Amino acid sequence: MKKLITAGIATAALALGASANAADLPVRPVYKAPVMAPVVYNWTGFYVGLNVGYSFGRTNTDFIVPFTSTLDPSADMKGVLGGGQIGYNWQTGVWVFGLEADIQGTGQKSSIPLSAVSTACPGVFIAVVLCPNTGGFDQKLPWFGTFRGRIGVAAAPTWLLYVTGGLAYGEVKSDLTVTSGGVTVLGSARETKAGYAVGAGTEWAFAGSNWTAKLEYLYVDLGRVSGTFVGPVAFSSRITDNIVRIGVNYRFGDGAVVARY
Repeated sequence: MKKLITAGIATAALALGASANAADLPVRPVYKAPVMAPVVYNWTGFYVGLNVGYSFGRTNTDFIVPFTSTLDPSADMKGVLGGGQIGYNWQTGVWVFGLEADIQGTGQKSSIPLSAVSTACPGVFIAVVLCPNTGGFDQKLPWFGTFRGRIGVAAAPTWLLYVTGGLAYGEVKSDLTVTSGGVTVLGSARETKAGYAVGAGTEWAFAGSNWTAKLEYLYVDLGRVSGTFVGPVAFSSRITDNIVRIGVNYRFGDGAVVARY
């Protein structure tokens, strides 16, 4: 019996000793995954850039030809365009306000055939005979520019959605060729007009850099251009444009900033 009691006391002592030693062991620290600092991008600052795009324009022209009724043909004015832009942004919270000016060179052109027009044959009384015309009326938009305001919201720190609108201006070149009764009439007119531009776009910044890329749509209305050619043949055209373009900008100033805690 004494042996059993002695063995029990020894076992209990060993257990208490082991427990005490375990309590003295250092506790393994618990490591948490590092918190990723958010990227903060500020759109404030000057920027310059380049763009390229395509226009789905339209010209609607009223013609007044002697001894005929007024015609009202229209034609597409399509073509590739490209140019540059410069601007400045101010950011407050998620809102971004800005001003931008751009200048574009274009290959836009329209052509209206005039084979349906009839005029009096030269030297022949109108009541006697009419001569059919052949030829065409071509218009080009060699260049245009805009000066617009922008209002946007930063849907994400480096992603901007915006609307835009303001002044548009450009040159319209009109050329007429008409042959009637063996007589050919050539005419040319140039006019620079002012109108308006409205549109919307999206722009996003490349992580850690001052470069941004954009996709933009603009509707441009240059109002009406008019002129009188030899004959006389008078015309009045309304020029409108639907423009889709992509571009890149470089913003001067700090790029993306990683917030520190």
